[in-house]
Amino acid sequence: MSAGQLPQRIDNDAPVFVISVAAQLAGMHPQTLRTYDRLGLVSPRRTAARGRRYSARDIARLRMIQRLSQDDGINLEGIRRILQLENELDELRARINSLAELLTSTRAAPRGSRVFTADPLGGVHIAAPGRSWSAPKALEGRRGS
Repeated sequence: MSAGQLPQRIDNDAPVFVISVAAQLAGMHPQTLRTYDRLGLVSPRRTAARGRRYSARDIARLRMIQRLSQDDGINLEGIRRILQLENELDELRARINSLAELLTSTRAAPRGSRVFTADPLGGVHIAAPGRSWSAPKALEGRRGS
């Protein structure tokens, strides 16, 4: 395979490492990885034969668990909570980015266009990016009332 055929971006979530390689990369015993999997601290993907496959992101997480445990003296329950809070933080950051994009597109939308739509049951939805809706003719007279 030539350099021109290599992927442009390496996927950090690709499950490529078997447990022995992952353990070596993380500086741990394979049994420790199995324990962390059972505790839910790291969740490698599984092959059809149920073998564990770890990603580069999993390896980084294992290293962080080891650092928190050995260097900072945090117990496994504390580490689990830290990881949970980091996941929540990542989700909140993604939501903030999504809302910032919505705000930018709302500010760029033509005056009088809609950002939200309502379904027949009264549910409110964010309009698709790049599309704007205007009030149906029957409702135009009701604006401002």
